Amino acid sequence: MRILDRYITREFLRTYFIIFISFAVLFIVIDVIDNLPRLIRNGATAQLATLYYLLRMPYLLVLTSPVTVLLTGLFMMNGLSKHNESVAIRAAGVSIKRAMLPLFGIGLLISAGVAIMGEYLLPYAETTRSHVYNVRIKGEQPEDQMLKARIHYQGKQNDFYYFGFFDGYKNTLRIIDFTKIDFKTKQVTQHITASSALWQKDKWILQDVEIREFKDGKPVSWKKLASTDQKLLEVEPRDFIRITKKTLSLNFFELKDYIRRLKKLGDNTDREVTDLHMKLAYPLTNLIVIFFCIPIATTNVRSKGRGWVYMLGLAVCFAFLIVVRIIQSMGYNGVIPPVWAAWSPNILFTILGIFFVRKAEI
Repeated sequence: MRILDRYITREFLRTYFIIFISFAVLFIVIDVIDNLPRLIRNGATAQLATLYYLLRMPYLLVLTSPVTVLLTGLFMMNGLSKHNESVAIRAAGVSIKRAMLPLFGIGLLISAGVAIMGEYLLPYAETTRSHVYNVRIKGEQPEDQMLKARIHYQGKQNDFYYFGFFDGYKNTLRIIDFTKIDFKTKQVTQHITASSALWQKDKWILQDVEIREFKDGKPVSWKKLASTDQKLLEVEPRDFIRITKKTLSLNFFELKDYIRRLKKLGDNTDREVTDLHMKLAYPLTNLIVIFFCIPIATTNVRSKGRGWVYMLGLAVCFAFLIVVRIIQSMGYNGVIPPVWAAWSPNILFTILGIFFVRKAEI
């Protein structure tokens, strides 16, 4: 069995790399024809253009990996069936399902590799590529994430903030309005205003502060302070530094922290939560597509239906990828919950793939 496992593994990996290199060359040629004139017009040198395309390779690998695994499996299984190798395997008393077991191990390893690449290499490559294109080629100024205006923020204790301006370089706030509400009575219990605040020693120093307390909808106290370091604001400067990168440029934990900050600011996070779960769900498609390759090896070489089985496996897998994108878009727009948008295609097509394998000839 070890010899057979090594043979299956070697044939799969060899075909995988051939197909991936073919995809990479095709992608780069098409992209060069489409975008190179634009890069040159914007002032790109040969060195910068080369760097731009090299930094695009991790995205290409992550994007096309499920299709590459699919085509690799179909070509290899078709070869086993065409040259009667699958017949020899079954004649030796080994089921096709057992013979193809190494492919699931490979699919799992590729899924883990794609996930790791998406977590570490892809964010770095996309961030650097964006900088190369926007700053070094087009000559634009880097996006400033440290200056924000008109910020609405929701705290943990039924409190709502409005800040007119935040300067992340100086860690200062301007025009502060804070309201605490009792949702049981639907009445304001506290209202604080301040002209400015400075972050020092892990706390805010507020200037020109007015504090009003309310009970049963009526004011019960009021005081004015020239300055105070009381812990009146449950926010930190980093809560206002809103990342302007695309989600591809963020790893899992950066995106999770970004979502937390967006929720505090009262923004809709359906797109970001969907992308967060897609960082886990999408790599697993490399394992799921293996299910649709195995029936090819179990068809008789003389069977006229072998080609149809091949086309069916190809069609189902491409349908899988299309469904992933459609449901992902639905998650972006809040049509379905983001978690379901990320995971439901995997669940559905895993069940369908298991059905394919169970129906395969023994």
